[in-house]
Amino acid sequence: MRVMEPIVRFDLAFSLFCLQNRFYQQIAKMSKWISHSGDGHLYALAGLYAYLFDGSRGQAFLITGIIAFAIELPSYIFLKRAFQRRRPQEFSSQVTAYITPSDRFSLPSGHTTAAFLMASIISFYYPVFSVFAFTWACCVGMARILLGVHFFTDIAIGILLGLCCAQMGLIGFEEWFV
Repeated sequence: MRVMEPIVRFDLAFSLFCLQNRFYQQIAKMSKWISHSGDGHLYALAGLYAYLFDGSRGQAFLITGIIAFAIELPSYIFLKRAFQRRRPQEFSSQVTAYITPSDRFSLPSGHTTAAFLMASIISFYYPVFSVFAFTWACCVGMARILLGVHFFTDIAIGILLGLCCAQMGLIGFEEWFV
């Protein structure tokens, strides 16, 4: 457990730095909106829109997304249960959660994982939207910290997991459908 102590100290210090400022109420309102945009409903709409209006590329986008999320969800659940990392407010009374998280544990961030998975797939099929997609994904991850429900390392692991699952989805689509 001593190996984790510097990481926990860094995470807590970073969270407190982000959460303790005079503009916090305005930041929390914006962070709630950004975080909500990563709840998943937009992923389904993007896939359906692409499928209906972009021919074979849209179909590939949708199928790749389904494959990638089919890999992501069990991986995410496995890691949450394996790490069982407590949320920031459980580490310090100075951290306030401004939303109620959907589950008990914080590592990895599911919102960040899904956002980076989606940004990767968008970037592959629609490269013109790459900068927007990855900027949005970064904002989703940062919003989770600013809402007091995740640590920096939860976000970092979520980014890695999302990128890996997207890559596996792309490989899976290529192997099974091309």
